[in-house]
Amino acid sequence: MTAQNDISQSDRHAQGGEGTDLVVIGLGYVGLPLVRAAAVAGLRVVGLDLDQSVVDGLNAGRSHVDDLSDAQIAAIRARGFTATTDASVISRAKSVVICVPTPLTEHGAPDLAAVEGAVASVAAHLHPGMLVVLESTTYPGTTDEVVRPALEAGGLVAGTDFHLAFSPERIDPGNPVYGLENTPKVVGGHTPACTKAARKLYEGFVGEVVEAKGTREAEMAKLLENTYRHVNIALVNEMAMFCREIDVDLWDAINCAATKPFGFAAFYPGPGVGGHCIPIDPNYLSYKVRSLGIPFRFVELAQEINQRMPVYVVQRAMELLNEAGLALRGSRVLLTGITYKPDIADQRETPVIAVLRELRRFGAQVVYFDPHIDEWRVDDESVERTTDLLATAADADLTILLQAHSSIDTVQLADTATRMLDTRGTTRGHRNAVQL
Repeated sequence: MTAQNDISQSDRHAQGGEGTDLVVIGLGYVGLPLVRAAAVAGLRVVGLDLDQSVVDGLNAGRSHVDDLSDAQIAAIRARGFTATTDASVISRAKSVVICVPTPLTEHGAPDLAAVEGAVASVAAHLHPGMLVVLESTTYPGTTDEVVRPALEAGGLVAGTDFHLAFSPERIDPGNPVYGLENTPKVVGGHTPACTKAARKLYEGFVGEVVEAKGTREAEMAKLLENTYRHVNIALVNEMAMFCREIDVDLWDAINCAATKPFGFAAFYPGPGVGGHCIPIDPNYLSYKVRSLGIPFRFVELAQEINQRMPVYVVQRAMELLNEAGLALRGSRVLLTGITYKPDIADQRETPVIAVLRELRRFGAQVVYFDPHIDEWRVDDESVERTTDLLATAADADLTILLQAHSSIDTVQLADTATRMLDTRGTTRGHRNAVQL
């Protein structure tokens, strides 16, 4: 009997009787949209998370991520979705998708603790016929070298007794056009049969599924996507540092170059990079490359440039204040927009934290405005918040626009501010505003 026939019989056995179609482990910005899409498509979905407050909130119909409203959570609750901290729900699942965070250690190495913990929970409840998919971003080889041995330790074999695959998440928080359902989903299985099983799951609620050659190619695809962005953002950030010196409007140059219908994609400078992907994911790739004894100079240089941008922002702030005969120490500086992306409340890895720390180091008096953030603490110290943007900008010695939320009229802000540093290029040519 072939391995595929073994799995088919196991699938029929697993489907005999009432169970759960899908358990999603990790109910954050990646896992929760997956839960919703699957539930709306009619799957019986259970969410598993270690955070009791997250679980309690979801079961009460409350969302904790920007992309999903309380009404949407209530709607999937009405369809039977429940959240839990009890890993035993895995034992009744046909499929399990792991969407837990993969941050960096304090030394910049991949931190797979959450993945390993989730996999251990799956291994404890693994049964024949189950599909296990890892979505957490990681270095090529993780599914095969870390996940598979842990799952097989109990005696079941991937590709024979259960399916194993990797599918990179492509969630873009705050994107009004592309979500889970209309963004192509890449899947790569341990075997071709594993790939087909993962494809079948995702085709139930995603418009297009793309098959990778295997798990390593699927893992690399995600890192390639984000490394591409990381490197190109670093390119324009470095250009921003010298274009001002040679009297070039970089934003205008980029917009002109973007009119070319082939061979160019527009990237824009800013105060640094933030979010759950760009500052972190390329490090997973460089970690893997360095383990081979090979330097990955592009990523390392991009990291150096992008991490330097917050310091550069503060240097520009010093220059503007010096021109007015003011020192940064003691000056009142208004930071406008502190999230890593516009129009969301997500502060993960926001470069504004590094800007704040540098301003504090030089003795500036900092206040912030952000319509999405009611309270901001950095290094266990609260940052003063204002709700009156224009009045505070008129009173401040310097306003720094760090994130251009659509609710902020940046031209009006520049009209009102005593002086303004615009890191997003939204007020080019304004008399009170200068660019990076």
